[in-house]
Amino acid sequence: MLFHTWPFAVFFLVVLAGFFALSRTRFWVFWLLVASYVFYGWWNPYYLVLILYSTVLDYVIVACMDHCPQSVRNGSTAGRSFGGFFRGLAGGEPGASAASRRLLRVAFSLFGTGALASMGVMIAGPGSVRPLMGLLTVILGLMAFGSMVQSRFAWLIVSLVNNLGILVFFKYANFFVENVNAVLAWFQVGVRVSDPALLMPFGLEYLLPVGISFYTFQSMSYTIDFYQGKIHRERSFVRFATFVSFFPQLVAGPIERSSNLLPQFNQFPKIRLRDVTDGMSLFLVGLFKKLALANYLSFYVERVYENPAAQDASALMLGTFCFAWQIFFDFSGYTDMARGVAQMMGFRLMLNFNNPYLATGLGDFWSRWHISLSTWFRDYIYIPLGGNRNGSLRTYRNLLITLVVSAIWHGAAWTFVIWGVLHALGVVITRELERSPVYRESVPKWIKQIGVFCFVCFAWIFFRAETLSDAWLIVRRMATGGWTDPNCPALLLLLVAAIWGYQFLYDSKWRPLLRHGAVRIGVAASMILYMFLFSSGGGAFIYFQF
Repeated sequence: MLFHTWPFAVFFLVVLAGFFALSRTRFWVFWLLVASYVFYGWWNPYYLVLILYSTVLDYVIVACMDHCPQSVRNGSTAGRSFGGFFRGLAGGEPGASAASRRLLRVAFSLFGTGALASMGVMIAGPGSVRPLMGLLTVILGLMAFGSMVQSRFAWLIVSLVNNLGILVFFKYANFFVENVNAVLAWFQVGVRVSDPALLMPFGLEYLLPVGISFYTFQSMSYTIDFYQGKIHRERSFVRFATFVSFFPQLVAGPIERSSNLLPQFNQFPKIRLRDVTDGMSLFLVGLFKKLALANYLSFYVERVYENPAAQDASALMLGTFCFAWQIFFDFSGYTDMARGVAQMMGFRLMLNFNNPYLATGLGDFWSRWHISLSTWFRDYIYIPLGGNRNGSLRTYRNLLITLVVSAIWHGAAWTFVIWGVLHALGVVITRELERSPVYRESVPKWIKQIGVFCFVCFAWIFFRAETLSDAWLIVRRMATGGWTDPNCPALLLLLVAAIWGYQFLYDSKWRPLLRHGAVRIGVAASMILYMFLFSSGGGAFIYFQF
């Protein structure tokens, strides 16, 4: 159910009707939850099992974490280590209420019994369910352990192991198995690691669930934020489940934080006429980016990258330039439509793109591109590693780790790793330069913007190439290949130039003119007319695969 299709239009009209009809009741949140599950299950109902499992587990984990004590001797935090192990056995940490200790003992009994039962099925049950029962035994065993030691840190570990374990299995298991088997074959070891598809229970197909990286990170951030004391526990399961699965941003972001989105489900939003019109404008802009720009660019990009050995330097360079804009229009278009749909219902989603190709430095680029993911890695990886607090060398190390992990998040392939390493090295090498007075004050802004854009385009080669060998081939042919007519439609370049020019105006002193009512109406009418006459049709969003 893609945003730019008729099934979604019908779906959204039904959702809106029910949403407003239930506005004076307490069932409007439940209606949103049902709608979100219908939206997500439209591709494959099997996906619903995973999102429901993650939701229930993190809700239970935070509920149990809430009953663990916060303060212990010497001013440390009870939840930050396993130091409460023996105190948990003896009757609980100081500061835990009698009711909390009783509840955790009951939880220990339930989870412990569940772990033993699943272990029994794993040993004696049919082979098709043994891997699943093994995983369930580990998870329930960890939950029993967390209940026993009454440690918030233990519960946090359970959440991280569960969420990251599911993500790694579905997204990276094939990549890991292929590389391990390649190494074993190179050393001529007569052993092979089995295909991860064999671990699927009941003969289910091994598929990458749509948007698993997005909702996993969103759910996990709730657990981490609660552990760090940044948010209060959400006691309503329906509200929490709606936060995890809210359909506008479920499959491709933005990755919302509980502190922003979760409170918006506490009461029915106050919807003004401005919310509806602004939401419709956002949706229209996103629709235009996808149908008129991203899809049109994709025809040329696919032709070039499908067979790079047959292309010369001019076509490869232009194809890479076009892909830079294709992925921007595709991803930011989805975000605009998601934010527009949410705003029409009175909800505010965070800004995810801020004209990234106008960045004047690589650090500036990452503060403008996929903002919700960049800030997620900043808050949960870069800052916990030490951020920029412990000298330049450790700062560079933290930047390298964060950007490489961010790249691996995008996909299980060496091309993504190289893409991340390039950006990491670029950020590290240019960090001090970008802070220098000469760079900030003496280098013209447009030169900095073009320099950053060229570097980002070069890195996109590794992001887009099908294989690492294709990527190196493209780089070599760009440097040594001939220059002939790239056979690129002039309209394609004119569209990109027009959008780029619009962004430069938006970032200049002329910005107030673009907000004038007549200009906005004229731009909207032009986009609608263009899509009506020249739209290139549908197509899935690029980031659905992540």
